[in-house]
Amino acid sequence: MRLAWLTDIHMNFLSPVSMNRFFLMLKESEADAFLITGDIGEAPQVSFYLKRLENKLQRPIYFVLGNHDFYGGSIAGVRGTVGKQAGESRFLSWLNEAGVVRLSDTLGLIGHDGWADGRCGDYEHSSVEMTDYYVIEDFDRLDKARRLKKLHQLGDETATHLRQWLPRALAAYPHVICAIHVPPFREACWHQGQISNDEFLPHFCCQAAGEALVEIMQQHPEHQLTVLCGHTHGEGTAQILPNLRVLTGGADYGTPHIQQILE
Repeated sequence: MRLAWLTDIHMNFLSPVSMNRFFLMLKESEADAFLITGDIGEAPQVSFYLKRLENKLQRPIYFVLGNHDFYGGSIAGVRGTVGKQAGESRFLSWLNEAGVVRLSDTLGLIGHDGWADGRCGDYEHSSVEMTDYYVIEDFDRLDKARRLKKLHQLGDETATHLRQWLPRALAAYPHVICAIHVPPFREACWHQGQISNDEFLPHFCCQAAGEALVEIMQQHPEHQLTVLCGHTHGEGTAQILPNLRVLTGGADYGTPHIQQILE
């Protein structure tokens, strides 16, 4: 099994020529399957881009959604459309609803979209205003306090999903990959070679997810967990526990690339 990992591919930034080059690169990788950790496009086109990927590659595509995938829409609306599309597809698997995916006899895959939950860093004094808060319907007209409540809710949703599915995956496989869009630890919030500061961390880390992962992996010291994430566009590796490693993918708008081929 050769699994090609991509993140933050932002296909809405690609010209037709760049799009064809992107598809050619993916085909030439000779990967058996593909994993995308979010930010495929924006709400009006996400379904279209997934269909194009499916038609061009004709191989399994496992994915989660990122914050950009909800731009111009609502979280429930995009998830409803994508969930229906993946449920009817031969090759698309949205990890929010896929449960535990078998990659090999010793390797399983789980995932969830994830969301920065405002708990890491200094939300109260942060002056960062994410575009999310103005172009995703769920945040429209929320003041700072109500926005934080919504971020908590989304982060807790991810943590609940991980607590449900990671123990099941570990019961079946000695090594598990967890795909999530937003880094679940401060140490994994890489940007330009450094860890994000307290001003940006509330908007770039899902602390609730990280707490769930640590709790579970401390109970399974004989197992290994590799977390693959994106969102910050900064590449880096963080070893959180001896059996818990996080890889954050780097990205630039308009030049999507394969982060790694995992064998």
